Parts: sequence; C-alpha cells; structure tokens
Amino acid sequence: MTKYDPSLVDDFLSHHWTWRPVDATFMGDKAHDALLPPVGDDVIDEERRSIAALRERLQDTAIPDDIGNRLDRRMMLAELAVQDMAAAERSRLRNPAWYSGEAAFAVISLLLPQSAPVRHDALIARLGAIPGFLHAAAGGLARRPTPAGWVNRARREAAAMAEFLAGDIKLHEEFADDWASPALAAAAAFTDFATAIAGLPDADPACGEVYLARLFETQHGLSIRPASAVDLAEASFERLGAELEDMAAAVDPNRTWEEIIAGLSAEHPGDAEAVIDSYMHWDVQAVVDGHRLVTPAQEYDLDYRWMAPCFRKVSQSLYFLFYRSPPGLKPGEGSVYWVTPPGENIETFLASNNRATVKTIHSVHHGSVGHHTQNTRARASESRLARIAGTDCALGLAFLGSITLIEGWACYVEDLLMEAPGFYSPAEVLLLKQYERRNAASVLVDVRLHTGEWSMEEAMAFYRDKAGFAPARVEAEVVRNSMMPGSRAMYWLGVEGIRALRRRWKGDTLSFHDTLLSFGHVPLAWIGEEMHRAGLLNPGPSIL
Repeated sequence: MTKYDPSLVDDFLSHHWTWRPVDATFMGDKAHDALLPPVGDDVIDEERRSIAALRERLQDTAIPDDIGNRLDRRMMLAELAVQDMAAAERSRLRNPAWYSGEAAFAVISLLLPQSAPVRHDALIARLGAIPGFLHAAAGGLARRPTPAGWVNRARREAAAMAEFLAGDIKLHEEFADDWASPALAAAAAFTDFATAIAGLPDADPACGEVYLARLFETQHGLSIRPASAVDLAEASFERLGAELEDMAAAVDPNRTWEEIIAGLSAEHPGDAEAVIDSYMHWDVQAVVDGHRLVTPAQEYDLDYRWMAPCFRKVSQSLYFLFYRSPPGLKPGEGSVYWVTPPGENIETFLASNNRATVKTIHSVHHGSVGHHTQNTRARASESRLARIAGTDCALGLAFLGSITLIEGWACYVEDLLMEAPGFYSPAEVLLLKQYERRNAASVLVDVRLHTGEWSMEEAMAFYRDKAGFAPARVEAEVVRNSMMPGSRAMYWLGVEGIRALRRRWKGDTLSFHDTLLSFGHVPLAWIGEEMHRAGLLNPGPSIL
C-alpha cells in the first residue's frame, strides 16, 4: 500500500475531460474548449482501459488522514466504478440525447456570460467538428433499438439547435462573420441527425434492479436499498396527501388544497419590470430572514437579468438552466440568473411569475440561501473535487454522486425558511407541502420504472393523475427519470437525510447548516460519516 498522492486528482480530471471535454468548459478549464467528445467503435474500450488503470493506482493507496484528500480519493473511486459500469451496460454512446446535448452545449457553453469573452477560435473549431460528430452518432445508432423518449428528446434538441445556428446565434453580442459558415454547416448536421434517428425501434429504458442498487451504494454512498426507499417514499406520499387536506381545511375550509395552490398564480406583480424586481426583492428578503438559520453567501454576486435575446427560443427545448453553478475552476465575481421575458400573453407571463413561485423556486431554491450559497461555500471545500462536482453540464451534474447534497439542500432550504417567521404565507406553506409530496412521488417513479414494475406510460400517468405534475411537464420528467437512473430519487432522499443529520447534530442550527455546506459537493451519506468521525453527531438513525 502506497501513500496517497494528491496529484491523482489532476490525473483523474485529465481522464474525465478526455472523454467529456464539454464538462471541462463548464468547469472552467479552457484547454479543452475546441474539442468535442470522442466517438466511434473503440472509444468505450479505450475509456475502460483508462478507468482500470486509474482505479488500480487509487486502490493501491492508503486512505489519507486529512479530510480533503480522503474525500477526493473516495469520490474518484466511486465515479470511476460508475463510469465503468455505465460504459459496460448503459453506454452514453447508445443515447441519441447524449449526442444532441453534448453538441448543443459544446457551442452554448462558450457563449454564456460565464465564458466571456468568447474564445472565437474554440467556438469555430467546435462548430466545425459538429458535422463529423453527429454523422458518427447517426451511424452508431443506426437500426439500434433505442427508447422512444430518448429519440424524441434528441430530435427536439437537434431541431432547436438547427434553428439557433441558422438564425438566433447572430443576435449574440459577440457574433462575428466568420461564425456564419461553420454555424450553417452545423445546423444542417443537426437537421440530418434528427432525420437519421427518426424511426429507430423502441427499447425499454429500465436499467434493472441490480444496476440501480449498485448506483445507490457506489455513487451515492447509500446503505438503503431501492425497494426500501420506495416503501418509505410511498408512506410519505400517502401521509403528505392527508396533511395537504388537513392544512387546506385550516387555510380555507371552502376550497381544496389544489384550488388554494392554483389561486397563488393570481398573486403576481403588475408588470414585467416589477417581475424582475420581485426576484431580487425576495432574494434579499430570504438572506435577511434566513441569516440566523444559515450564513448566506454575499461575497459572490448573483445578477438577475432578462435572458439574452439569442437564447430565448433555443432555451425552450434544451436543458438550458436559468441558473447554473459558476465554473468552479474560474468562478469570477458572480453568476447570471436568467429571467425569461414576457411573450405575447402578458397575463400568462405574470401568472407564471407569481409571488409564491418566485419565492420558493427562484429566490430560495436556486438563489439566496439555496444553490447560490451552496455553490459559493463549495469553492472553499478542502476537497478539490467537491469544489466542482456539482457543476451543471450538458445533461446534468458533472458527478451525480453529489446530488443528494446539492438537490437535497435546495429542496430542504425551501422548507427551512418556514422557520423564519412571516416569510411564507399559509397558502405558500401548502405549496411547499405539495413540492415535498412530488419529490416523494419521484422516488416511486424512478425506482419502479427502472426495476420494470412501471412502463413509461404508467409512470407518466402516475405523475399526471396522482402526483399533481403539470401535464406539459410530465413526459420530459419521465424521460429524464429514464435516462439517469436513481437521480430523481435523490431529491427526496437528500432532504430526508439532511433532516436526520440535523436531529443528531450536537450544536445549534446555524452551525449545522454552515458545517454541512462546508464539505462542498459530495454525497450526503459521506458527510454524515465525516460528521460522525469528528464527533459532531449524537447516536441515532439515519435514512441514508
């Protein structure tokens, strides 16, 4: 057994970025900005050889005494194990939406404010590589059975990018004439790709119970089995349904909880400018009201602004987040939070930006004391990888093992602000209860879909008819479930895990939350182990 060498993190990142150069751009590494991911018949075999060599080197090292190196070593081993498992059994090269997403965000990642100024040479290189990348993708997918939801998502993304590259990219403030020709060629390639994958035979997207259980244990550090998670979430789903009815009766005995929540859409600003002002107002109010519960990040700016004109159409069809974690390797001074401007129907725009939605989703979950504070605190983590694991990439988080902490915190902190007297109205508290119930519902879909108990259609029916998801959102939500096994279940498990740790915490509320976030983006279960190791927890049960 050799001594652990911290430079292994550099080797791990070099490995990761070799196969996922778009991730590197989002993380703030510029050396890969001109590249697209390698594709072809030999790629997976080459990647697995690289994984095996790195795992062997890591496994031969002793567990470090200091926490930063210990977490880095553990994360590398977990991520490499999952990468190998996925390469062998659920290769990303068999998912058309992986290709469309990587090609789309290879371009868009270089055009976002966090990448300013635009690296023109890198952008032109990536545009020029897209036709070959998508042609190889179409060839590798030809006649291969593929889940229809994945195909539909890829075709929708490809069509949106074709339109963007042929038109709206010219609205970018740094657009240059030498982008035009490669952009048009890339647009044609997206169109050809969408045509080529149309009609692929359907396939079952389920990963299977064994695969899912390995993800729970290896990637997320969980001791709980998927079936046990379903039992807990199902009981919670039923209990929360009853609580919604009781709470609604206390708020207004003449209306159901569904009617009370629907009524929140009428409580909105009077005009568009007042909408963007409300985002900032409630962000500030959450910081003021929540500062005794968690130390808010105020040293890193969050700039609420209207979405840039060039992105307004394409963002509707892509995994285009209004808030993205800033590049951990080059975080700069702040991050942009896009606010979608009004369309033709101003009343619909105002209703969708009602006070309750702005407060809970935008100003708390993502802004102020939510993801914004969490991401800022992660930059100071003792673990190098924990500073960047939660980077939002083309399809989701860079290292999904961190999702229990990342999404667990953002959902948990919505409820935490209930401990700040007067921040929420009784009807808004009812809305938060519905959010919690939907997260419990997502555990049921995530697990039952991947263990084969439910089909895609049954999962969509449950979300629509039982869980209260908006009908327009249902298909995309289930497709996301199908593409990333276990990830959606981690929202609810993360919240429950944080609550369990808080019950065992020896100190006060503020110190618990600040300590929790100080670990950065690592699996919540590991944070619990480190808290126990440091003597910070009382004995007690943990859902994780």
